[in-house]
Amino acid sequence: MTISDIAKRAGVSIGAVSFALNDRPGVSSETRRRILAIADEMGWRPSAAARGLSESRAHTVGLVIARSADTLGVEPFFMKFIAGLESELSISRTALLLQVVPDHQRAIEAISGWWAERRIDGVIVTDLWTGDARLPKLRAMNIPAVLVGRPHPGIDLPAVWSDDAAAVTETVDHLVGLGHRRIARVAGLPALEHTQVRTAAFHTALARHDLRPAAVVDTDYTWAAGAKATQELLSAGPRPTAITFDNDVMATAGLSVARKLGVSVPAELSIVAGDDSQLCEMVFPSLTALSRDIPLYGVNTARTLLAHLDGAPARSFQDATPFLLPRESTAAAPS
Repeated sequence: MTISDIAKRAGVSIGAVSFALNDRPGVSSETRRRILAIADEMGWRPSAAARGLSESRAHTVGLVIARSADTLGVEPFFMKFIAGLESELSISRTALLLQVVPDHQRAIEAISGWWAERRIDGVIVTDLWTGDARLPKLRAMNIPAVLVGRPHPGIDLPAVWSDDAAAVTETVDHLVGLGHRRIARVAGLPALEHTQVRTAAFHTALARHDLRPAAVVDTDYTWAAGAKATQELLSAGPRPTAITFDNDVMATAGLSVARKLGVSVPAELSIVAGDDSQLCEMVFPSLTALSRDIPLYGVNTARTLLAHLDGAPARSFQDATPFLLPRESTAAAPS
């Protein structure tokens, strides 16, 4: 459907239709109303390509996830986060261009290609690393972006983050309050900044109670890695009486391994999961978890980037801190 079709139907010039649709002077009020009514009846919508050229905007933002392609199939966090992004982006008719790549070099190549081809207006950067190679590249190319993680000193990009340290501290305090003294942690990728923040907070919280960690095991967030870590922790002695996991997938894997080994949850072992997806309530016993509104996290990320694209100052946003939601998988430590 084009403005030529509307012009023929209304019996007016193409110029008159253009004036009416763009709310510009040049046609009478009566003609404008008639043209708009015909356009609505015919289901006309402005061309996204033409609108992008006239506004120098692609009306699309990019998200490149540097993880295994299997991540989106098993990691509830990303699906909820993307759902939140889409719910906010759709309001401004902004599309999300998604690609999953194996490493940061491929992520840089994807973003650089999109930017050179004017396919995106900006990007969302997740899974920040210490010394992240993507950030200086974004600044060098002057690509608008929002960081999903703590603000980076010296990098003038807005960030959306939550207090991971406080959430971990609350978890440790809860377990110690239940009498646990041998607490282990199954962490995510060690190169990720938020993994490092959580692990540091875990050590600090235990030290405040004059305790040492039973173990800290780094993984890749997968079911297999969570199962392997739990198998090792429960097969060694003295085994922990509580294990915290950085995501729900590994926590459910840990629960499965505990059952196979005959370790009762929560009588002999307490388990705490990381993201509080539906997985936590689909298993028995249901999993105590660090709960947060992940879709809202995505909404706030999209809002921050859209405001940045509209010329607002690069202002970071601190999202709500995850809170511990006790369920059946935690109980008093065994005597």
